[in-house]
Amino acid sequence: MSKGIYVATIEPNSGKSVVVLGLMRMLLGKTAKVGYFRPIIEDTKEGEFDNHINTVVSYFELDINYKKTFAYKRSEVLELYNKGKSGDVIDHVIEKYKYLEERFDIVLVEGTDFSHENSSLELDINMLISKNLGLPVIIVSRGDSSNNLSEVIDNVQLAHDTFKEEVDVLSIMTNKVNPDDVSQLKALLQKRISCGTDITVIPKIKSLASPTVKEIVKKLNGEVLFGKDMINNQVHSFNVATMQLRNYLNQLKDDCLVITAGDRADIILGALQANISKNYPKISGIILTGGLMPEDSILKLIEGLSSVVPIINVKDGTFAVANTTGKIRSRIYAENIEKIETSIATFEKHVNTDKLANDLITFKSEIFTPRMFQYNLLQRALQQKKHIVLPEGYDERVLRAAARLIDAHVVDLTLIGEENKIKEHIETLDIPLNPKDINIVAPQKSPHFEDYVNTFYELRKHKGVNLDMAKDAMSDVSYFATMMIHKGHADGMVSGAAHTTAHTLRPALQFIKTKPGVNIVSSIFFMCLEDRVSIFGDCAINPNPNAEQLAEIAISSAKSAQDFGVEPKLAMLSYSSGASGKGEDVERVREATEIVKEKAPHIKIEGPIQYDAAVDMRIGKSKLPDSEVAGQASVLIFPDLNTGNNTYKAVQRETGALAIGPMLQGLNKPVNDLSRGCTADDIYSTVIITAIQAQDL
Repeated sequence: MSKGIYVATIEPNSGKSVVVLGLMRMLLGKTAKVGYFRPIIEDTKEGEFDNHINTVVSYFELDINYKKTFAYKRSEVLELYNKGKSGDVIDHVIEKYKYLEERFDIVLVEGTDFSHENSSLELDINMLISKNLGLPVIIVSRGDSSNNLSEVIDNVQLAHDTFKEEVDVLSIMTNKVNPDDVSQLKALLQKRISCGTDITVIPKIKSLASPTVKEIVKKLNGEVLFGKDMINNQVHSFNVATMQLRNYLNQLKDDCLVITAGDRADIILGALQANISKNYPKISGIILTGGLMPEDSILKLIEGLSSVVPIINVKDGTFAVANTTGKIRSRIYAENIEKIETSIATFEKHVNTDKLANDLITFKSEIFTPRMFQYNLLQRALQQKKHIVLPEGYDERVLRAAARLIDAHVVDLTLIGEENKIKEHIETLDIPLNPKDINIVAPQKSPHFEDYVNTFYELRKHKGVNLDMAKDAMSDVSYFATMMIHKGHADGMVSGAAHTTAHTLRPALQFIKTKPGVNIVSSIFFMCLEDRVSIFGDCAINPNPNAEQLAEIAISSAKSAQDFGVEPKLAMLSYSSGASGKGEDVERVREATEIVKEKAPHIKIEGPIQYDAAVDMRIGKSKLPDSEVAGQASVLIFPDLNTGNNTYKAVQRETGALAIGPMLQGLNKPVNDLSRGCTADDIYSTVIITAIQAQDL
């Protein structure tokens, strides 16, 4: 079951609140612990609550802190986007949502309102947020945006297709439809959108479309003189009283708003008298314009009446007031219980709630974005803080990554190098890292140096190592850092920004050694593509693995995928798919596949298979129609280092994918190698992965 659902729209005044209120009632009927979240709210004044949040939380009496129900105000998001920090927006939204997800059975997420000009940006933001939260989407569209049903259908299909390219669309609900067109529109939409997406059509409800006197007062910045207890009266129409009373009385309609100058005592008293007369319609209120107040005697007379509708005084002139009132759109707010209950009743009448609830319960998203993956990594690392050693303490990238890691409180760090020199680098480069927050060690000045030398000598004397050689080795930053792990003074090591892979890996192979039953150390990259995370192996260590080694790399990679939250579906890559190819290379892949099936029959695996058939569902099903891996492989095992290394770099450069790694697998304790072209972000991610590996020991 999905832990949340996202309600989005593509245009203003879609009636999204009707859907949100109805969904909340539906969800509370299925489970008691329902959360509510708005990633982005409108700008509010200090101390003022967002109306949507206040309405939902107060009416349904949700046990949730207001500050936890949203991530940003609109102006804050625009400022961050203008600074090129859109990624920060998504990261913070994920963090806020995950807080609620952990505490509630399901979270209802409401998208933005499209109440401003930059609707294309809002559309992108809503799709980006729903995608990175991994939530199914309900799209709400307007059915009164055109008098032509064909245009409405085109708009709905465009909305559906736009979202469908990026996210899972659970349902599309077209709201505010002319009641006479409901059946026809639904049939036409079901014919046009025939991919299984649920189609709902909701008619326009007059009482929901009409603003209340309260909404009009707020928009006009008016002062309520009388009738405050009737401020929620709905306004179905309005008219301006400029003629004489005897003529104006014929203009009155049910629930109309009377707009007149504040000195027209005849209109004011006549409208009030008509309101209590059985022969005239009931009015919703009276607006007095021009900042004019009735005379004291008139006010005294009104005050003494037993029944008074809201009477509002505004400063603007009659024409301006009428013009503004005509543009006011109805809103639903906490105090208007009647509108809330009408909204819920409308939703329940026109939406198949049983089907919708079942679709939500059975929903499983296949989307797993890089930011979701990175968030999960960070949260896992925070569960059990580990100590990671970074031997290249003078490298600027290492220092900048260290600053981020310390700021996130995710690991304890040791940097190898002379303390004064590292401090000088931090100051010169203006890196926001306090040296007091990290451990800095120069190998030969360490109190453990002699112990490390003796330990290395004992471990390697059978290989001809003497004490002088051991001392030279322990003076090397990679050997010293690796010995810290061996002795339990650190939990893992990340190196390679300024050293070769051989320099990083050699000491680990000499005395960290491989896990029991593992014969080969291999590597994987986490390839964070736009909508999924794939695992590539081996792309950094083994040049030409034989069939047995290739099988071991595959099994290790499957376990790593499982450990990091990726369901392993293994593709053993080659230049042919299935049984069609011949030749030594493809036979080696075929043999490796059979070894994996024999040693680890629980693993879903396909091989040999070509890259396109492994990742593209259409091609995969055409070449291997009965495969449960083809087209949806998550772990891709390359036949040799040349192919793997070139492919991961090609995918990274051509698609903009984030490549995290390489992560070494098979060692007793985690040691990870960096590319010498790595960035501070690469180091940051690799340290977090190393910390997670250390948790499993």
